[in-house]
Amino acid sequence: MYIVVNGGGKVGSHLAQLMVESGHDVAIIEKRDEIVDKLATELVSGALIIHGDGCDAMYQEDAGMARADVFVASTGDDDDNLVACQLARVAFGVPRTVARVNNPKNERIFNALGIEAISSTTIIARMIEEEATVGDMRTLISLRKGNMAIVEIELPVDRCVVCNKKVAELPLPVDCVLIALVREDEVVTVHGDTELHPGDVVIAFTAVEHERTLKKALTGE
Repeated sequence: MYIVVNGGGKVGSHLAQLMVESGHDVAIIEKRDEIVDKLATELVSGALIIHGDGCDAMYQEDAGMARADVFVASTGDDDDNLVACQLARVAFGVPRTVARVNNPKNERIFNALGIEAISSTTIIARMIEEEATVGDMRTLISLRKGNMAIVEIELPVDRCVVCNKKVAELPLPVDCVLIALVREDEVVTVHGDTELHPGDVVIAFTAVEHERTLKKALTGE
C-alpha cells in the first residue's frame, strides 16, 4: 500500500515510521525547514520526504499522489487538513483520505465531505464511555461510517487463553487484524510470529459486528 502523509510533526512522523516498518511505501510532505531536516536524520530509510506545502497540488504531485491508496493529513491546522484532503480526493482521485481534526466541532464537516476524521478529544471521550460500559474492551475510534473500528482489549493476567501463542496461530474472526501490543511501557508492532503475554493490551482493527467475537477469541469471555 502507498501512503502519503501531510505534516511531519510528532503525529505524522510517528505514523510514517510505523507504516514503513510495517512494509508500506510512504511519502511525507512537510513545509517547515527544521522539521524536514529532522525527518531526514530520524525517519527510517525508505520514506520519501517532500519539502513543501501539502495544500499545494505541485507538492502532492511530487509525492506521487496519483498512485496513493491513502492520504493522511496530520497537521495541527484543521483548515489545512481539510484543503489537503479535498485536493487529494478531487485532483488526484485518492480513494481514502484521513484527517486529524483538532476541533471536534469540525468532525461533521469532514465526514460530510467523505473524509475520515480522527479527533483525539473524541477518542478520549469514547474511551471514558467504553470504560464504563464494556470493561476490558474499549472502542478507540470508529472508521468508515461506523463499519470498522480500532479497539483495545486487555488480556487477563490469570488463565490467559492466548498467551504464549503466536498471533498467526490465533483463531481470529474475519476482518480482524491485530495492530500493536502495549506491554508495560513499550509498544510492540505485531507480526505473525509475535507471542502474546499476560496483561498485554492488544490494539486491533476489526469489523464492528465482530468486536464481541474478537474479545472472546482473545480473552475467552
